Amino acid sequence: MGDWLDKRIPWRETVRKHLTEYYAPKNFNIWYVFGALSILMLVVQIVSGIFLTMNYKPDAERAFASVEYIMRDVQWGWLIRYIHSTGASFFFIVVYLHMFRALIYGSYRAPRELIWILGMLIFLALMAEAFMGYLLPWGQTSFWGAQVIVNLFSTIPGIGEWLSVTIRGDYAISDVTLNRFFALHVAAIPLFIIVLVFLHIIALHQVGSNNPDGVEIKEQKDSNSGLPLDGIPFHPYYTVKDTFCAVVFLCLFAAVVFFAPEMGGFFLEYPNFEPANPLKTPEHIAPVWYFTPYYAILRAVPPFLGTQVWGVLAMGLSIVLFFFLPWLDGGLVRSIRYRGWLYKSALLVFVVSFVGLGVLGALPPSAGRQLSAQIFSVMYFGFIILMPFYTKMDKVQTPPTRVR
Repeated sequence: MGDWLDKRIPWRETVRKHLTEYYAPKNFNIWYVFGALSILMLVVQIVSGIFLTMNYKPDAERAFASVEYIMRDVQWGWLIRYIHSTGASFFFIVVYLHMFRALIYGSYRAPRELIWILGMLIFLALMAEAFMGYLLPWGQTSFWGAQVIVNLFSTIPGIGEWLSVTIRGDYAISDVTLNRFFALHVAAIPLFIIVLVFLHIIALHQVGSNNPDGVEIKEQKDSNSGLPLDGIPFHPYYTVKDTFCAVVFLCLFAAVVFFAPEMGGFFLEYPNFEPANPLKTPEHIAPVWYFTPYYAILRAVPPFLGTQVWGVLAMGLSIVLFFFLPWLDGGLVRSIRYRGWLYKSALLVFVVSFVGLGVLGALPPSAGRQLSAQIFSVMYFGFIILMPFYTKMDKVQTPPTRVR
């Protein structure tokens, strides 16, 4: 049966190329597990989402009631719903840690620029997927959060009004918007993400994985076998490690699902347990925690000439500028192990600013918080814009020619 199938689909060659005979650096550490965990969470979200769609009604009159029906009357419905809602937060946690690993070990640098660009496209698609899904429960926070975010697009000169109407499908958040977001959330964007993840992995296996020392293992090969001297087969060595980490991760995930699925209002906001009411604005509207750093940047920029477009532009640039990281980094080494104090300090400043913006974005606005957000925003953008200068001035150590 295997031979018959192999003549029609080269499954053995695929398994060898991407698993059993794919040689990865032998010095991977815990930071390199978050890519595998991201794929795990993608599968969890797709499977749990499929089960939710079996009972969810994408109708403005019945959407909220259908979620309550899932929670109260469908067998194990509460578990599936909490897996999906908690899974969204855990998905972003592992993705943010995966991206941070690229920053500390220089995984975005040549020859891995395309891997980084594809990864950033995945991140943008995940943000769109989370935003579309955020409206579906049709609760107070869902409705008004979508109202605020979509209205931001109307500030873009020239095309703003047309763009906001196109996104909503109507002149206000309505049943049409809910159906449109449902179709994008369950079909279009997940397919796009799956394609991007596939290309991301293919591009990674084409050039090879980076490692904590930043050494290219393909440059040192055995003269007889032609295999990398500092590499080991991904299977079974890293599949075993990834499986162990996945079990530990799923234990933590299950603990949150069973004991704290709302996580004090950060994973599931309490106003979202009330049905959407277009006539009653919540006291404080804030996005889910994984969007709050960018929301804080938006609020940090005061209206200029009667328009908020500059805040929207700053929020967009805070993500778009990361696409150019491979060309902004002028350092002589990849890994933070051999970089000087300038890059290490800049990265620390960036982490502090990102966390600070995340906290401020979740809090109600005030004059003092806006000033703090402006300071953190300058630190955030300084890390990216000044990168060509401090990376070239940084005093680096000479990295080894072989992995340690």
